[in-house]
Amino acid sequence: MHASDLWVVDGEDLRALPYEQLYRRFRLRIPEQFNIAQSACHRHARTHPHAPAILFDLGNGTSQTWTFGDLWRSANRLSCALTAMGIQRGSRVAILLSQCPHLAVAHMAAYQMGAIAVPLFTLFGTDALVYRLRDSGASVLITDVEQAARVMDLRSELPELQHVVVTDGQITGAHSWDDIMARATTDEFDVVPTSPDDPAVIIYTSGTTGPAKGALHGHRILLGHLPGASLPHEFAPQDGDIFWTPADWAWIGGLYDVLFPALYWGVPVLAHRMRKFDPEQAFTLMERWGIRNVFMPPTSLKMMRQVPSPKSRWRIRLRTLASGGEPLGEELLAWSRHELGLPIHEFYGQTECNLVVSNCSTLFPPKPGSMGRPVPGHQVAVIDENGRVLPPGATGEIAIRRPDPVMFLEYWGRPEDTAAKFAGDWLRTGDLGRVDDDGYLWFVGRADDVITSAGYRIGPAEIEEAALKHPAVVMAAAVGTPDPIRGEVVKLLVKLREGASSTETLAAELQTWVKERVGRHEYPREVEFLTEFPLTPSGKIQRHVLRRREYDRKGVPWPHNIT
Repeated sequence: MHASDLWVVDGEDLRALPYEQLYRRFRLRIPEQFNIAQSACHRHARTHPHAPAILFDLGNGTSQTWTFGDLWRSANRLSCALTAMGIQRGSRVAILLSQCPHLAVAHMAAYQMGAIAVPLFTLFGTDALVYRLRDSGASVLITDVEQAARVMDLRSELPELQHVVVTDGQITGAHSWDDIMARATTDEFDVVPTSPDDPAVIIYTSGTTGPAKGALHGHRILLGHLPGASLPHEFAPQDGDIFWTPADWAWIGGLYDVLFPALYWGVPVLAHRMRKFDPEQAFTLMERWGIRNVFMPPTSLKMMRQVPSPKSRWRIRLRTLASGGEPLGEELLAWSRHELGLPIHEFYGQTECNLVVSNCSTLFPPKPGSMGRPVPGHQVAVIDENGRVLPPGATGEIAIRRPDPVMFLEYWGRPEDTAAKFAGDWLRTGDLGRVDDDGYLWFVGRADDVITSAGYRIGPAEIEEAALKHPAVVMAAAVGTPDPIRGEVVKLLVKLREGASSTETLAAELQTWVKERVGRHEYPREVEFLTEFPLTPSGKIQRHVLRRREYDRKGVPWPHNIT
């Protein structure tokens, strides 16, 4: 699909219109039948079978190019093999792989069978892995030798897990990918007819505020992501685009911000396994492959900013750079313009309803610190505790109105949690924000990250942004710590730039620095220097872990209203 197929409505190309008119006139076409594998792989394989789909950098100077024809034939053979194992429509197919072509094949095979894919993160610990496999009721797991060795020791805890398929070797008690593919007698498989609302994938939340929940999405998840994936990349796809993200393909950001929209458009995607993000390696990869479009998590961008003189060391050909998950701050945005020659387009979403707010310089000038404006096709507002829409300037909870093409169907096996996610027709994100007079949305903080101090409700975002402007600070988190008089006070935790010293003088300087920029009622009364932050598997700072530590450290009971 070309960009014009998405942005042309009733013969009119909306890309030339001002944002307000484009937003009003845009219509996302949802057909009565839709299957992700059919749209992201099969149709390209029939018309352009030799077109590159996945560029697989193995990291040792070698690479593989998988065409759409390769993906199609492999997915068909895998579907035949899984069918022979008893996997059928509605079965859960767990996929525990890092970025690689086999991961894409496994997803395609599950989707075209009418089965439900369950992507899992390879860095999960044993408990996290068992919990998700058991909660989803996965019948089969597709993984590599390294992960299979762990899983085979857990089989007694997973009675519903019937089969383990290993992509790169042999493990006793597991199926070999090569063996089952060789036994498949045909490269053809008839796609099971599916509607846009038929279940396709269970993506587990990060579990930042409690047990991880499986967000069940229908096949329309791909269609719903197209506008939000197109806008931060300046109306992608365009000729010559090549997409890459270091974000793992187990998360909605890696899968549906990058991999599947790009494949839907017929645009190649770079696959590369980074056991640990290396900013210099990231620049090298972008230069080597001529990457044009990147989704970079905020933590990765902060690390890249520490690399000296990237503009003179690498020839980068980026056309677009997108980021989401945390506010970036003015300093990081300025660095990108200076060193990379382009803006960072921030966007917003969550596992349950992703990519609903975005920036796009072609449509409107980004405001530093803002998440952007609602993506066409989505109704986004700030509401109060009763579900009423608040006026510009008021702080409340960011919400998305249903029905929405990218909204989850339900939490897997959790009807009460699903119902609690909504206030009437508004999906509650749990994030606090505000809308300004121009319609831009601003992130204030997680509802459970709000610091209540002497009657003030304080969000961490402004404090952290101010701290990050200090030349000595690389990363920052603001949390509430118990105080006998004020209830809580703001505590600032920071990671310093290499060469900076963690002294009492610098702590006092940071307190004054923040006070002058955000106000006396929000300045940090305590400062602590850290060498590392607790992060979610998707790279977000776990403020609730830091906050809980403060309560434990001071011997204060954890309040029931703080998750």
